[in-house]
Amino acid sequence: MMTNNMETEGRADESSSSQRDPPQNTGSYEFSLTPQDSRPTEDSQPAEKSVPIEEPIVVDRKAIEKLTEGLLSHYLPDLYSSKQALLELNQNQVILLDTLDQEVTKFRECNSLLDLNSLFTEAKFYHGKLVNIRKDMIMLHEKTTKLKKRALKLQQQRQKEVMEKEQQREKELERERQLIAKPAQRT
Repeated sequence: MMTNNMETEGRADESSSSQRDPPQNTGSYEFSLTPQDSRPTEDSQPAEKSVPIEEPIVVDRKAIEKLTEGLLSHYLPDLYSSKQALLELNQNQVILLDTLDQEVTKFRECNSLLDLNSLFTEAKFYHGKLVNIRKDMIMLHEKTTKLKKRALKLQQQRQKEVMEKEQQREKELERERQLIAKPAQRT
């Protein structure tokens, strides 16, 4: 029983101290925290509901600064390394994009070279055709020249034959005239 009385007195002191206003410091901040779960005391029965008590917490400015510094010192190195990794990744992406752009340009040039190659192949093909046509034309020109010469020779030969026949006929006519009896002349 004696321990029970001491616990009751301790609780009474706690409840009276929680009802007093906290001391106000000019360099401190006041944060109020609400406990999410209320802890049952030894006296309370499990079937009873306890009401959460809001107690303002006074935190010193230096403590806040030290907590902030600790938090920052804990997370800043990782953040800086992440920032550096992201910057490096960004630079690598820019380099990769430039490289891809250069490769695309090379492929376009390659395609244009293929187009040029096909044009040169086509030009070579048609040049070959033109050379063949030229050879054919030269051959036809030579044949026509030979045919014209032969036709001229044949024409000259026929004219010569016709002339010879005409001369032969004239000779025959002259001879026939000479062979025709002539009346003698009386003297």
